[in-house]
Amino acid sequence: MAAKGLEASLLAGAATGLGAIPVLMLRRPSERLMAPMLGLAGGMMLAASLFSLLVPAVQTVMASDAVWSLGMATAGALLAGVAAMQMLDRSLPHEHVEEVESSGMQPNVALVVAAIAIHNVPEGLAVGVAAAAGADHGMSLGIALQNIPEGWIVASAMVALGAAPLRAALIALGTGLVEPVGGLFGVIASTVAGAALPMALAAAAGAMLWVVSHEMIPASHKPGRVGAGTAGLAAGFAVMTVLAAAF
Repeated sequence: MAAKGLEASLLAGAATGLGAIPVLMLRRPSERLMAPMLGLAGGMMLAASLFSLLVPAVQTVMASDAVWSLGMATAGALLAGVAAMQMLDRSLPHEHVEEVESSGMQPNVALVVAAIAIHNVPEGLAVGVAAAAGADHGMSLGIALQNIPEGWIVASAMVALGAAPLRAALIALGTGLVEPVGGLFGVIASTVAGAALPMALAAAAGAMLWVVSHEMIPASHKPGRVGAGTAGLAAGFAVMTVLAAAF
């Protein structure tokens, strides 16, 4: 199971590089296209956190002899996952592409890359936890699929910030390969958790929920793009629902 968790997070992260390939041949996606693409990715992440993390956590709690105490601890772990991502976001220096573009600032590309890498850590963590716990339910495939449009967007942003297309594609791949680092922590958490497995699953879900709420939804719901972003979010949730049912 541990090897499966690491393999799943590695493949999911590598899909970011696959998505970056179009930047070598095509121009960056239009603003109209970016909204549903980001919404699609957010919807898949939201559904993955529910079906592959929270549902197995709740099922484990319900099968235990201490439903209330373990349930409260699991809920606390979810909130802890959100809080950990919030603290990470505040403590590490980084810049968001949207903020740089709207402010007209000359960006520090390294800080933008750091922001993207921070975003990918909880994805790897969630994939590692779910796969190692035997609760993947199509999650690794879903995260890999949603990483493909993300890779195009990331590489396009790097080109817009002055990077050559090939370098931009390699940067996108590099940010995706941060996911196995999160996957390693996820595997370790699942391996040593034992009775605390529901809390490990819930903490990973909390981290994913933070990314969707703090990054994906705001980026896809800019003025004039709310409808497209919402449609993408719903479509992504539907796709992940099918994957969860199939696997």
